Amino acid sequence: MKRIKCTVAYDGTLFNGYQRQPGQRTVQGEIEAALEKICKVPITIHSSGRTDTGVHAYGQVFHFDSEVNMDGTRYVRALNSMLPEDIYVLDSHEVHPEFHSRYHGKIKEYRYKLSLNTYNPMKRHYVYYHRRPLDVAKMREAMTYLLGTHDFTSFCGNLDEINKERTIYRAELLDEEGELTFIFVGNGFLRYMIRIMVGTLIQVGEGRKQPEDIKKILEMRDRRLAGHTAKPQGLYLQRVDYPEELLKPLTDIEE
Repeated sequence: MKRIKCTVAYDGTLFNGYQRQPGQRTVQGEIEAALEKICKVPITIHSSGRTDTGVHAYGQVFHFDSEVNMDGTRYVRALNSMLPEDIYVLDSHEVHPEFHSRYHGKIKEYRYKLSLNTYNPMKRHYVYYHRRPLDVAKMREAMTYLLGTHDFTSFCGNLDEINKERTIYRAELLDEEGELTFIFVGNGFLRYMIRIMVGTLIQVGEGRKQPEDIKKILEMRDRRLAGHTAKPQGLYLQRVDYPEELLKPLTDIEE
């Protein structure tokens, strides 16, 4: 039995999210259907996390177990020959049998794209178009309050009783002639967390909230105090990093 790790990019526009759902077109469903043809048995994949309908990925990670006697690197070509054009496997290789895509991810990077420029229908599925001017300097100031370890209950769409403490290592806003890119790097993110943070930062940019309000919103742990949930089409899962010792097969470690 081999454990295979894959990195995959996909355009989330025409998927009903990542997670497999009966009767719905999903990223997981398409990949598992392709793997069943390759391995001749049903295969379940495990991802670094789920993305919602309309959300994209440059670096989603998943793993699966297979008894097929094939080098792990060959799954790239095999999968891409069967997958639809809006999914593309970037790499594949055998990893340590204890590796887990979800539980061992130590760093995640998400990006959110927002445009203040004239609406372009060709980009409508890949960037959120905002109609009003935004104060980018104030938004950057507000993002400094998100850095560090906090309870992000106010920025979470999941009402379950789970630990909502997360650490954000990097929060940056790039402005390239009206094309804004929010960059968030952390040890993990809650459901809708990125989109709620972006929605709140938009309110800061509009002058409806002040940068220092972010600190109070975090402290109060009340979702009603934060902004709206930004639209999904601007969100991208950029990358997921893992401990190096889990990225090698057990045989390589023993040698």
